[in-house]
Parts: sequence; structure tokens; C-alpha cells
Amino acid sequence: MKSFTFAALAVLLSAHTATAQLNIFAKLAGKKYFGSAVDNPALSDLPYKKILSDVKEFGSLTASNTLKWETVEAQRGVFNFTGGDEILALGRRNGQLVRGHTCVWHSQLAPWVEAGNFSAKELNKIIESHCGTIVRHYRGKIYAWDVVNEAFEDDGTFRQSVFYKTLGDSFFETSLRVARKADPSTKLYLNDYNIEGVNAKSDAYYNLIKDLKRKRVPIDGIGAQGHLIVGRVPNTIQENFQRFADLGVDIAITELDIRMELPVTPEKLEQQKKDYETVIKACKAVKRCIGITIWDYTDKYSWVPSWFEGEGAALPWDENLKKKPAYYGIVSGWIAR
Repeated sequence: MKSFTFAALAVLLSAHTATAQLNIFAKLAGKKYFGSAVDNPALSDLPYKKILSDVKEFGSLTASNTLKWETVEAQRGVFNFTGGDEILALGRRNGQLVRGHTCVWHSQLAPWVEAGNFSAKELNKIIESHCGTIVRHYRGKIYAWDVVNEAFEDDGTFRQSVFYKTLGDSFFETSLRVARKADPSTKLYLNDYNIEGVNAKSDAYYNLIKDLKRKRVPIDGIGAQGHLIVGRVPNTIQENFQRFADLGVDIAITELDIRMELPVTPEKLEQQKKDYETVIKACKAVKRCIGITIWDYTDKYSWVPSWFEGEGAALPWDENLKKKPAYYGIVSGWIAR
């Protein structure tokens, strides 16, 4: 009966594409959610907030900035959860899951962490305090945490962060164990970009997760961010996701956007639509790929133009909150047989 309902909705969609809603189709495809990131200042934009709060479109929210170290613990031992609490409250009112982002990351790090020149013993205590405090604050309320973020270089070597240079690879175990202790119910992820397909970087995560599981370190999932480029989507996404699934972990696409070189043209929008469809289909095909989050849903609040000069238009809604062809590429990915 479920397959019949899905097929019927697909037929309806082909005739009335305006009725498409992304979280509904994700769930019909057997996934847990389709979600969006959000940064707190955008919540004052009421038309934006109305779409974000539609659980038929978005089944989960991720705080894009306000749970990062520089915001949460700008001064050692002084925690500020105002922004995270606001997004959690919004998600709970709407009936949406919330993902936590992120515990341990070399970027947007409070300056005191590096400036202190801490010993290995002291830095280990700092990680335990920071990660344990923020995860415990949201105990039982946040579905999953990106516990360690962007810990490898693209060539598969460890990033030379203050954490790695001081502690070696032991900081993965420390972070994951303290997060599990702080909230036994939340899902624990490692998260990074450029690991969507099979390559040196995704190989490094594959080997790390295999080693963590061998040592019985708690690890529930791998987050492939999905910051991609129009016309350059890897063709090994499904293969890569399946090998992680075979390790016994979930996979989530955590920060999806597909940017293009500006100006926007109809041809680029059509390719972007196909690229979104390709990514969605790869996730759909792997049972343990449990959900997808786009890194905000509208070009109005995209991070891309400020980081990649001359590039943008990466998201399924345009700057006027109108759906682009990419939106229907996502739908097509979910309903593909």
C-alpha cells in the first residue's frame, strides 16, 4: 500500500508540481528528514521563517553558526546558549528535529583555545568540558551532533589543527566518548566536505571509523557536507555511501548546496536541477543514508557569495524565496524509481 501511495503521489506531482513538499517526499522515500540550516539573524525575516517552519518542507533544523565554539564559549568556562536555544525552541514548536553543529572544529574557534598553548593534558580537559557541557545542555533534545568537524585535508592527511598537533588522533575518541556520556540518546557524527565520492579524504574517514569501531569508540554516523559545484558532482556518491553503511554507520548529507559561476543562466539552472537530483537519488538508494540538510534553503542567506568570488545561486529557493528548478530536481530524486 505504501508503494501504491508513493506512485500515486508521483503521478499527482507530475501534473501539479507546485504541490511538492520536500520533507514529505523524503519520508515517503524512507528517510528520517529533509532539513535546512538557519542562522539566527534570518529569523527576523518573517516570510523566510514561515517557509522554514513548514514541517512539510523541512523536518529538521541545524544552527549554522550559533553552536560553534567562538559563540558558545568565547571565554573559557563561560557558556552562551542563547542562539542555540532559540533555534531549538523553534524546531520543537514546529515538530522538527534539530541537529547540533559542532563540538570540535579548528575554524570559528574561540581564540583562547589556540592562544593558551595548552599541554596535552589541559587541552584534553578543555575538550571534555566544552563538548560535555554543550551536549549535556541539550540532552534528550537534539537528534544528532557533528562532534568533530573537518579534521582531514583533501589528500587524506590529518589537518594540522591545534587539537591534532597537541593530542594526535586521540581527540576523536575523547570527543566522542564525552559526547556519548553527556547524552546517550543523541547520534554522534564526524562531518566534513569533499567526502561525497570515493577519494583520499573519504578513504581517510572510512579507515578512521573502522578503527574507532574496532576500539569500541561510540560513532553513529558520517556527515558528508555536500558543498558541490554545478556540473561537477562526483559519480561515486552511492558507492561511497554504501561502503560507510557497510561499516555499520548512518550517513547524512549535512550541508548541501550546489553553487554555480555567476551570472545565472537557464542552462546552469537546468544542470543544477540535474545535479540535485543525482545527489538525492544516491542518498535514496542507500538505506542508511538517513537524511539531507541544505545549508539554508534560499540564496538570500547563502554563505557561498561571501566565500567564493563570482559564484552563488546554490540553493533551491532564489533570493526572493521563489522555488528554482533545483527544487524540482530534489523532488525528482526522491520519486525516481
